Amino acid sequence: MIRKSIGLLAGMLVTVAVYAAGAQLRSDHPDSYTVRKGDTLWGISARFLSKPWLWPEIWQANPQVQNPHLIYPGDVLNLSFINGPRLGLQPRVRAEGEAIPAIPLSALRMFLKETRVLNSDEVKQLPYVVGFEEARLRGTVGQNIYVRNLKADPGQRWAIVRPSHTFRGFNEDDHSEPYGLVGHELDNEASIVTTPWREEFRNDHHYGRGKDLGTEVTVIGTAETLRTGDISTLLLLDSTLEIHKGDRILPIDDKPYDAYYYPHAPKAVPDNSRVIAFSDAMDSVGQMQVVALSIGAKDGVENGQTYSVMHPGETINDDVASDSWRRDMGKSVTLPEEFAGHVMVFRTFDRVSYALVMDGIKPVSMGDRLTMPE
Repeated sequence: MIRKSIGLLAGMLVTVAVYAAGAQLRSDHPDSYTVRKGDTLWGISARFLSKPWLWPEIWQANPQVQNPHLIYPGDVLNLSFINGPRLGLQPRVRAEGEAIPAIPLSALRMFLKETRVLNSDEVKQLPYVVGFEEARLRGTVGQNIYVRNLKADPGQRWAIVRPSHTFRGFNEDDHSEPYGLVGHELDNEASIVTTPWREEFRNDHHYGRGKDLGTEVTVIGTAETLRTGDISTLLLLDSTLEIHKGDRILPIDDKPYDAYYYPHAPKAVPDNSRVIAFSDAMDSVGQMQVVALSIGAKDGVENGQTYSVMHPGETINDDVASDSWRRDMGKSVTLPEEFAGHVMVFRTFDRVSYALVMDGIKPVSMGDRLTMPE
């Protein structure tokens, strides 16, 4: 069976002449491409467009495209050159399967569903676990837990969270706020959970010691209200860790993330926009790895915004200008910053955003600066 939506991929990349200045076809584009399982919209666009984040603009210029995300394995895109660049379709029976996503959501589950970033003062004011039935030291599934300062109705369900990381802005000159995890400040029973974020400390730089941008909390369980009062009784329904005294209570977020993402350039880039943390690495990250940015919803950031990441140039000695026989005592000069890659925001909070490294030519490092994606 041939489905009408086989034309969706072509619709994304049609009207090349109209958008020639903004979304040019790459010189090395193939003559045809068959969509495969595991593809992403960004990856496909990058095969044909010099600026893959512009594919939504091309799609919007084609009213026949109902939904650019409904592109399936087996759809075929052909490119021909009759009187200039032109796109054509080769009808083909589509292989069964799910529509391909803009980004690999399955690889981002932890960042999409299990974490939130809140104002650090707000975390301290949340309702908290004060004890367990039969004077137990820890809470396990099927037991009652006791929570203080909770306003709830019987039957209402809650997420149990634990502070896992404090995000701080990039500021090499501000040492007024010592580095620390808010999880340590709640009480001595609320131990932190393992965090995917790494922070880097050097003698000549002070990453992570700037302004407090928010505290990340990780969902470690859910509970249901049985009785309310000054001390509420909740039934622990499930958990990934033992529940401790001091763990916080939050409403369950039924829709923690967007199902679809539309890559696009931001209207402006806030000052001092930086990469402030990255996951699952010690020194740097590459394509399809997650980073945290020092800007969020209150800075005008929204899901899908794409940025270029610029790595600072090295500071070296200028031997010619130094007029010194000792090279290490000469005058220094800082080389220009260099493009590292593109990141796309997939989840935003007030002052922090999570982004995915979409492509790049060198590793993304802590403190790298964000610019418009040109």
